[in-house]
Amino acid sequence: MERKNAWETYDEKSLKKLEKINAEYREFLDNGKTERECVDTIVNMIEAEGYRELEALIKEGKTIEKGDKVYSVCMNKAVVMFHIGKEPLANGMNILGAHIDSPRLDVKQNPLFEDPDKKFALLDTHYYGGVKKYQWVTIPLAIHGVVAKKDGTVVEVNIGEEEEDPVFFISDLLIHLAGEQLEKKAAKVIEGEALDLIVGSRPIVLSEEEKETDEGKAKAKEAIKAGVLDILKETYDFEEDDFLSAELEIVPAGKAREAGFDRSMILGYGQDDRVCAFTSVKAMLDVKKTDRTVCCLLVDKEEIGSVGATGMQSRFFENAVAELMNLTGEYSELNVRRALANSCMLSSDVSAAFDPSYRSCFEMKNTAFMGYGMVFNKYTGARGKSGSNDANAEYMAQLRRIFDEKGIIYQTAELGKVDVGGGGTIAYICALYGMNVIDSGVAVLNMHAPWEATSKADVYETYRGYKAFAEGASI
Repeated sequence: MERKNAWETYDEKSLKKLEKINAEYREFLDNGKTERECVDTIVNMIEAEGYRELEALIKEGKTIEKGDKVYSVCMNKAVVMFHIGKEPLANGMNILGAHIDSPRLDVKQNPLFEDPDKKFALLDTHYYGGVKKYQWVTIPLAIHGVVAKKDGTVVEVNIGEEEEDPVFFISDLLIHLAGEQLEKKAAKVIEGEALDLIVGSRPIVLSEEEKETDEGKAKAKEAIKAGVLDILKETYDFEEDDFLSAELEIVPAGKAREAGFDRSMILGYGQDDRVCAFTSVKAMLDVKKTDRTVCCLLVDKEEIGSVGATGMQSRFFENAVAELMNLTGEYSELNVRRALANSCMLSSDVSAAFDPSYRSCFEMKNTAFMGYGMVFNKYTGARGKSGSNDANAEYMAQLRRIFDEKGIIYQTAELGKVDVGGGGTIAYICALYGMNVIDSGVAVLNMHAPWEATSKADVYETYRGYKAFAEGASI
């Protein structure tokens, strides 16, 4: 039952491939810090490889043949790709499914204010997903997103990533005055409503003539806020009211980096679950021929329950399959049901990596270790497997056969000790169609923190594993 350390198995050629894929992965992380940015990046990647938009083919009245590559996007926040195989779609697909949303801070709809003592302009935020709130203070933060205006134009915002950009931050109490604060539990050290982003401290300077106007008098009352609004209008051409139809996300500023003296790890934001999204897309692009249709499904909202039109609980995926089968000439409601029920899926999501500083939370025989390859979680859930998919034994045996034949380094794990905690993925939702599903992905250290860590070896083995699964015959 002892698993291999992947690093001990590589020759020079393998190491070159490993480094190349991880360099591409770091670039992917840098370019896709939000769901919208991820979708844009992925669409650019797949169109360069010949993928065509499903909706465009529908409008043109085109048909789809074996070997064709198509994709569909939902509200710029979810995307699904299909590489059509030789077998009928009703026989099922090999599906790689991941999510592209990550824990962060969202800007509220009415966010901009000046503090009562007129010292700062701030943005009010609402945290998204499971976060330790104290981890988000006193670090450089960037603002990413879009502002949709009433005239139909959409302004893209990305501030804090370039060297010449300003960054933003959330303040914390200095240690010299923090005696009472440090008596609080970790969940209360920083309250959610205290996660206010400092965005300015310089009051606008008005001429004597401007001070006499109604507009000037209004600006003088909140001079720092007025200065920020002037910058937003001048630089991005939007008004304060436009925050009502904006989607702005606060994320850590800075690029993903190699970590460790040996450069064996990657430290970056959003690796849960963009590490599985990248390896899924990369694996699918490298599949040249396939008997069985291969699908890559990347969805939003997993961190808050897979809800909404772009989450896994929506009908986006099912509708895309129906439209696809209509263009292949296979459509019937029964065939759509058969295609989904006969499919096999790797729910590509991360697992908790063993942390030597908190070893009491892990059961060592059933824990994922960084550097030991791709991770299979037969079940996730919390405590008594609540909310879990729990894959069946026969499916796991078939996957073992494929991975062992291809020499993929993999391990199995649970998400910590039974009574300590747990978590969920999109696996149980896809399993509702009757398909075989199991969770598999990369072990992550510091999961849900602003900066998460992964092993380059695990990224590489997960890519290899996903490719082997995608190329596999009917499972």
